[in-house]
Amino acid sequence: MATFTVIIPFYQKEAGVLMRALRSIFAQTYADFDIIVVDDESPYPGERELEGLSADERARITLIKQPNGGPGGARNTGLDNIAADTRYAAFLDSDDIWLPTHLENAHKALTGLDADCYWASMQADEDFYYHFGMAKLREEAGAQPVMENPLVLEVPDLASTMLKNWSFLHLSCMVIGRQIFETVRFDPALRLAAEDVLFFCDCILAAKRPVLCDDAGAGRGRGINIFHSIDNQSPQFLRQQFNTWVALDRLEQRFARRPNDVASIASYKNTARRQALWSQAGLVRKRKVPDLSTLARWAWRDPALIRTVLELGTGKLKGAR
Repeated sequence: MATFTVIIPFYQKEAGVLMRALRSIFAQTYADFDIIVVDDESPYPGERELEGLSADERARITLIKQPNGGPGGARNTGLDNIAADTRYAAFLDSDDIWLPTHLENAHKALTGLDADCYWASMQADEDFYYHFGMAKLREEAGAQPVMENPLVLEVPDLASTMLKNWSFLHLSCMVIGRQIFETVRFDPALRLAAEDVLFFCDCILAAKRPVLCDDAGAGRGRGINIFHSIDNQSPQFLRQQFNTWVALDRLEQRFARRPNDVASIASYKNTARRQALWSQAGLVRKRKVPDLSTLARWAWRDPALIRTVLELGTGKLKGAR
């Protein structure tokens, strides 16, 4: 069986998006891989995207169709169907592409350093401005080089560094070993937001040695990105922020004995509250009905939401004087 299994959750509305991702996999300089595509009830069917492949390429792909469960649920299906002797699982979103040396660099780092959790950098993109390369962590987080070609870094406390700012991590740049993918799963209920952050954290905690590669492993494609296609006026925005808060609340429980990490998480939770409330206030200003059901469910789990309402209201009144 293959050394790597590539897992692609597929949900797109137009032709060519998945094919672009697949072409970037078949262009890899390290070619010992197979592919699982999970068609998550995609409006454009996955099998139609495979028609342009050669017979040899098609033979390396397993297509699984399932009722829509969101990207986390689709990735879980892929993880559940990896062959018994595959060593590593690699993720690629259907709207992204890999750079040619991604798997070669991952294999070199994972085997040469006896590591089991790996991220490459995301290729620079003006629309993806908040992501940054791993080399920046040498200054900001005390990362130490453990391999020179490619440059691979190790961070003393990667979990704490991630909780302060996870903009250097991306699923399409991630590879994990069997010890991790046999046990760690996405929470499919957290669709629309934050299931990747929780998964990153759980993988880091389960890993014996996570490492970070400064070479770019993936670039953004141009298909549907379920997270970035939701603006603050969308009906889905409040649920997105609520799911983000839920994921952060679970992270806070995992790090309850680490006060500095709890403080980082609390800051993100407060940001989620504020963004959610401003979005609903914007609906009211436009004479639209806010999502009172989700707000009530959130306030029941998180009494601090009411305090944030009062803080924002007070701030508005002060600003009007």
